[in-house]
Amino acid sequence: MACSGETQGNHAGLMDDIYRYQRRIYDISRKYYLLGRDRLIMQMEPAEGAHILEIACGTGRNLDCISRRYPGRSLYGLDISEQMLATARGKLGVRTELAQGDACAFDATSLFGRDGFDHIVMSYSLSMIPDWQGALREALRHLAPGGTLHIVDFGDQARLPKGFRLLLLAWLATFHVTPREALAETLETLSLSLPVNIEHASLFRNYAQIARIHLRL
Repeated sequence: MACSGETQGNHAGLMDDIYRYQRRIYDISRKYYLLGRDRLIMQMEPAEGAHILEIACGTGRNLDCISRRYPGRSLYGLDISEQMLATARGKLGVRTELAQGDACAFDATSLFGRDGFDHIVMSYSLSMIPDWQGALREALRHLAPGGTLHIVDFGDQARLPKGFRLLLLAWLATFHVTPREALAETLETLSLSLPVNIEHASLFRNYAQIARIHLRL
């Protein structure tokens, strides 16, 4: 179910409160534990002229990396937090079209002047979105035929030492982050009703998980 207007407003306010000051140190601090983002970007290999959207783009770190690695592509970023978008605008300038919006329900045509993206990126975002299954369905709705949704996020940490895992989960909870342990199962269920090919793998002893969902032509 898509987020209601009231829920969207509450979540936007929460994200602004969390990142009002953290956005200034976000990139330098998160590089040590948001693992797998660069692997996702290296695996993308978008065609020349591809249209790439990142949902919950935050400070624009990933879009900046994509722009440098794959010049000549059209880039778009969506985030619910105006605080994070302020940092992204300063970083990306005219290289990316940015817009404020809810990952659970957004109109890409009105925000970006197009719909149907060749690649959509969701990097450490599902774990912060209350209706994460709704956000996943919304992302797939905006894929062009033949397009690919790329996901990287926290895993279940099942293969990590128990004490470390418990401390990590408690620390993540202070930032309203909940690892989506059912992601693989949810993707498998989606594959029963959509023409998709799915790849899913665990990284770093289940610390993180990475997935690609390809919408067949």
